[in-house]
Amino acid sequence: MPTADLPAPADILPHTGDMVLLSQVLSHDATETVCRAEVDEQALFRDATGEVGAWVGVEFMAQCIGAHAGLAARERGESPRVGFLLGARRVHFHCSRYRRGQSLRVTASHVWGEPPGLVSFNCSIEDASTGDCLAEGRLNCFLPDDPAGLEEMP
Repeated sequence: MPTADLPAPADILPHTGDMVLLSQVLSHDATETVCRAEVDEQALFRDATGEVGAWVGVEFMAQCIGAHAGLAARERGESPRVGFLLGARRVHFHCSRYRRGQSLRVTASHVWGEPPGLVSFNCSIEDASTGDCLAEGRLNCFLPDDPAGLEEMP
């Protein structure tokens, strides 16, 4: 999908306000979505120096998966749905913090599974200007058919 045709992350994620951590969808196809996250925009997670702990990268990656699912839903004429992060495997952080002013390139590549149900994505975070890998891992998620029905479960 051409970049000009890609919606804002807030339009395809089931998040609102400061919880939308992605600033732009850079590319998307059936197997991979690439997004941008700006460290300076992370109001909820910045410390006094303007930096963000690397652990927030798991949420950047999960939201990139959410953007992938939201774009796929949009292509089917559906609204974005809530998904659940079940676990992360072989996650490696190659830095301890994301620096003030740093732009991050977040990639989610589909490995297996189809919604509704279990899905798995290989994810990575790179420094957008240098291409250095800052984090990587596999995230496993559950995308329910009817998230509202989960609230009724005992």
